[in-house]
Amino acid sequence: MRARPDRSLAALACALALAAALPAHAGQGCREEPLSVDEVSHSMALAQRTFAALDASGATVAIVARAGQDLSKYGLEYSHMGIVVRDHAAGRWTVVHELNTCGTADSDLYTDGVGNFFLTDLYRYRAQVVIPGPDVQARVAALLAGRTARRLHEPHYNMLSYVYSTRYQNSNQWVLETLAAASAPPGAVETRAEAQAWLQRQGYRVPTVEIPAVTRLGARMFRANVAFDDHPFDRRMAGQIDTVTTDAVVNFIRGRDSQARVVTVE
Repeated sequence: MRARPDRSLAALACALALAAALPAHAGQGCREEPLSVDEVSHSMALAQRTFAALDASGATVAIVARAGQDLSKYGLEYSHMGIVVRDHAAGRWTVVHELNTCGTADSDLYTDGVGNFFLTDLYRYRAQVVIPGPDVQARVAALLAGRTARRLHEPHYNMLSYVYSTRYQNSNQWVLETLAAASAPPGAVETRAEAQAWLQRQGYRVPTVEIPAVTRLGARMFRANVAFDDHPFDRRMAGQIDTVTTDAVVNFIRGRDSQARVVTVE
């Protein structure tokens, strides 16, 4: 589903009326049935609360995460995040994020209104908003206004892509590498390889996700958007998967920005 801007979050009634016609959203698990009226209502209510929290924050740029899957067995609460920009050309608050095309190993960058960002089959109606300090916000906004953010996108999608490989990319990895480009000295990071090299020089490490062999085999056999061949062989065989999760991005922001705030929207 191609992204579109929110005209107003007061469009909840219209969204409810259209719920039966909603297709599966890119980046989700190819759900066949449309969202129910209750699901649309809860999703749009969460979007309204998030919109209000963003307005109240005084920020111009933030990071927003949603819980699209149950990842509790891996110690994770949120599955997907994007960069949300105030007064974007596409709308008052617009989320720029990478989405996997349903059922494939391809992705693209999308611009979505806050309503659209949450208008999917959420596992939990809770959001996380990370507000960097003003200097970081300004640098991220400038980067998104140029071409670097697009150059940092890799269309070969892998939900569990290795943090230090450019073969694939997952949606949270695009956010991390974009933040790395914004954090590095001006002009120092223009490519994914440069972003990853800069992160390595900073000593950055992601939290390891432990995935047993049986789970890895099943995921690789039945999902086009899961691969492990970019991970170091020894760690892969030990079930130690170093991929970029939402927690990994939050850790990066908090580790470098003493002014960063994290807000939970429920």
